[in-house]
Amino acid sequence: MKSSKNDMVNHPPHYKMGRFEVIDILEDLAHDDPLIWQVLKYCSRYKHKGKPLEDLKKARWYLDRKISQMEKT
Repeated sequence: MKSSKNDMVNHPPHYKMGRFEVIDILEDLAHDDPLIWQVLKYCSRYKHKGKPLEDLKKARWYLDRKISQMEKT
């Protein structure tokens, strides 16, 4: 199988933060909380995917949902 520099399936460039891939950070910090997982994912890639405002709004949506859940408990 031919390897390319930009592997969009296994290692897409917009999932890399500096020296780390976002998946590694998410698994370490938010492995047990899917809503926080999404917040961190969208915040980490908002500058790299081409629609920064959209990604930040998505992060806010997940964060608002998490806050609502916590306020109910």
